[in-house]
Amino acid sequence: MTGQRALILGGTGMLAGCAETLVADGWHVVLPSRRPTPVGDGNGERRAAVWVKADWFDPVALARDAGAALGGPADLLVAWVHREMRAAVLRAVAPLLSPGAPVVEVHGSASANPVGGCPEPVLADHPTQQVVLGFVRHAGRTRWLNHQEIADGVLDGVRRALAGRSPSVHQVGEFRPVHR
Repeated sequence: MTGQRALILGGTGMLAGCAETLVADGWHVVLPSRRPTPVGDGNGERRAAVWVKADWFDPVALARDAGAALGGPADLLVAWVHREMRAAVLRAVAPLLSPGAPVVEVHGSASANPVGGCPEPVLADHPTQQVVLGFVRHAGRTRWLNHQEIADGVLDGVRRALAGRSPSVHQVGEFRPVHR
């Protein structure tokens, strides 16, 4: 994988583990976000991850700055963008992607449900794996997924995307309980 470029939208928060794994695998990773957070390779080294100041409400500037930091077309897009800005941001960064580059979209359980499913992928020209994050039941209680569980679930989607698997939806944990 060495030398490939990844654009991770939302990669300094819950997706930091995904970014760290890609960096450790030799990827050049660009992380547009509101606040800088150093991302390393999992071994304490800070290399190959570039933070770019991002304002989700200015997708054109976000795409311009991310494109400059990428230094060429992205071979992978991982995106966790709030539903209000999702389509605008994904359409703005689409020209930064290599033709046919895979996309992994991450959704909170509020964005998907067992009856209505997931939102349709925004970038039809790019095979999309969708990862829906939920909660875990343990000892009669529930809790949201932790950072490691999220990273593992998203990385599973990334591996499927890079292996050329057919677009699909992957659920990590259970959907949010429905209150009646």
